[in-house]
Amino acid sequence: MPSLRLALAQVGTTVGDLAANAARVRRAAAEAAAAGADLLVLPELALTGYPVEDLALRRSFVDASRAALDQLAADLAADGLGELPVLVGYVDRVEGPLAEGVGAAGRGQREGGDASAPPHGLQREGGRRDGGGTGVPKGLPQNCAGLLHRGARVGRYAKHHLPNYGVFDEFRIFVPGRDLLVARVRGVDVAVAICEDLWQEGGPVAAAHDADAELLVVLNASPYERSKDDTRLELCRRRAGEARAVLAYVNTVGGQDDLVFDGGSLVVAADGQVLARGEAFVEQLVVVDLDLPEGSASPADVPGVDRVVVGEEPAPHREPVPAPVAEPLGEMAELWAALVLGLRDYVRKNGFTQVLFGLSGGVDSAVCAALAVDALGPGGLVGVSMPSGYSTAHSRSDADDLAGRLGIDYRTHPIAPMVDAFLENVPMSGVAEENLQARVRGTLLMGISNSEGQLVLTTSNKSELSVGYSTIYGDSVGGFAPLKDVAKTDVWRLARWRNEDARARGEREPIPEASITKAPSAELRPDQTDQDSLPEYDVLDALLEDYVVRAMGRSELLEAGHDPEDVRRVVGLVDRAEWKRRQGAPGPKTTPVSFGRDRRLPVTTHWREEDE
Repeated sequence: MPSLRLALAQVGTTVGDLAANAARVRRAAAEAAAAGADLLVLPELALTGYPVEDLALRRSFVDASRAALDQLAADLAADGLGELPVLVGYVDRVEGPLAEGVGAAGRGQREGGDASAPPHGLQREGGRRDGGGTGVPKGLPQNCAGLLHRGARVGRYAKHHLPNYGVFDEFRIFVPGRDLLVARVRGVDVAVAICEDLWQEGGPVAAAHDADAELLVVLNASPYERSKDDTRLELCRRRAGEARAVLAYVNTVGGQDDLVFDGGSLVVAADGQVLARGEAFVEQLVVVDLDLPEGSASPADVPGVDRVVVGEEPAPHREPVPAPVAEPLGEMAELWAALVLGLRDYVRKNGFTQVLFGLSGGVDSAVCAALAVDALGPGGLVGVSMPSGYSTAHSRSDADDLAGRLGIDYRTHPIAPMVDAFLENVPMSGVAEENLQARVRGTLLMGISNSEGQLVLTTSNKSELSVGYSTIYGDSVGGFAPLKDVAKTDVWRLARWRNEDARARGEREPIPEASITKAPSAELRPDQTDQDSLPEYDVLDALLEDYVVRAMGRSELLEAGHDPEDVRRVVGLVDRAEWKRRQGAPGPKTTPVSFGRDRRLPVTTHWREEDE
């Protein structure tokens, strides 16, 4: 029974930085070769970064991706690593006779269809397409994996199933693949699939079984969602059983705009046993020795299977290496790690060195501050206290306490004189005066940012964004929103977890207890609290989970036991706040339905759920 030493490189990449991404691949290859690996597998679109979105429709980008792959193959050989087969994701295009067929016939079947059949018949309206009105994306780009060996690309696989839901819109920018790639490595037949191919029944998984593959490797760029790791594990176990093969799942890690990729690569035996598991939220090379059946000398001739050979000789005898099997993180530890990584990568990849935001003494700004310090260090954060005439003494002291605990650059700029000067020229009262205070704060933060170059963070949470409990161009101002997809009740849970984690490590708690326990308030009028305008947050968040995430209608919300008056009021607030959310800053996705690409509703609409 041959042994195959497999290396999975869960690495972080940046969209469009092909040179830096290629350098990461080369470093991973050097590490894998030093570990004696027989095959190195990297994530989906590791060479270009993921998601590329409409960059895929630019010929220049696809050409650059193809050229970078060829150069990477040559560079690996020059590095003395040409004998190590490397499987890496990149963007390619359909060419040759097949391209003519796609252009004439339209797109192939989408999710759930016969991915091995020729493209036929499926067309679409609108979108970016070639001039013939065929419904195919401009330039015929494909989401591919390239197999590199001895200085050249020796195999190619194009993703079959193109997701078209939630944050994904690959169906509009890629052409689906048709064939399965099976590479013989050290006498073992290795089949290849990409991400969504694993989530759909049949397709490449069934084809891998029919092709008698002993190992199925899956390249992924699967975004983080809470508890998704368990879902992935069960899926891998099920698909390994269906393929009757060992399944290796490699996932990217890092932040890209509003997405966070959590790594957690997996190797699962056909019987469901976990053979290896990578750490979450860190770059890591996962190396595992696999005892696999030897591939047949006369493999089955299966239509639509491309076979390449990079090595028939079995691996030499060697002492097995212990494979890592990382323990999953707890719920709040996982969420904290995702938010830290998403914030760090957004800041650094967009060329900033510091972030700036208002420090109110409340739990939202306190959690954002602690996240920013964990992501960037104390020197990466500027906190600004902006007390008004309604700010309480304990809020100011809580902000002072937080800044002292974190050791950050902390400044105080009272806004009362600025507000008074404005009101002397433009009289306002009521809500307009309250909003003026928030907008003066927003202007002050943006002014400092423009002068000094920090990225302004907005500290609003998902509960507030859902019901529009924020002032547009005021407390909503900023370039990134770390808590955009975190409900208020979870903000409190995160604060308590972070303090508990600090105590467990013998460190001072970063978040003042008073910031966690006091009643939340915008402090824009005397004795104001959030609950003057909203239900208690535990009630509100349960209702928002059903309405926003589960997309329940009014009658379903009532059947679920929500109070009719709460349903009427909250649903109306959510619906009327769409125009605010449309202008909001991006923030890391952490739930199945985040605001933005996950939930797309018209701003102008006369449909009201309360009228159902």
